[in-house]
Amino acid sequence: METNAARDQDYELWGLLNQAAHAMERAREDELRPIGISMMHAAVLGIVKATKGPVTPAHISRWLFREPHTVSGLLQRMEKQGLLKRAKDLERKNVIRVTLTEKGEEVYRRSREMKPLRRIMSHLSPKERDSLRASLKTLRDKALEEHRRGPRWSFL
Repeated sequence: METNAARDQDYELWGLLNQAAHAMERAREDELRPIGISMMHAAVLGIVKATKGPVTPAHISRWLFREPHTVSGLLQRMEKQGLLKRAKDLERKNVIRVTLTEKGEEVYRRSREMKPLRRIMSHLSPKERDSLRASLKTLRDKALEEHRRGPRWSFL
């Protein structure tokens, strides 16, 4: 049986996780502001760059845990900024492929510096990083399992 103390500790951990994530997001946004992109833009550029083979909006949606219509709007804005190109697949006409433009490649390169995040993460030893990575993967996977039990996010 779960005790109030256990629930309070879970709530405290949840709060600390959120505080750490939001503080790091602010540091990342501050770093990206001078190059004219948001954290979400940087994430899309990274996904497109790191994915082997063709990249689709659905693929990006799954990686970002965002609804397809949200990613579609984001991709439209990024295309207007000249960061990426969307084109119909030559074989499957109902599929859109996403590629980086030359400008997108340059912005991606500049966005990879991540100096504030590297300074923050440098306070963890390699062993602490490995432990944190394993713990976060476990939490992510369990949260996705829990979420999939519900009626929303059928695209995941």
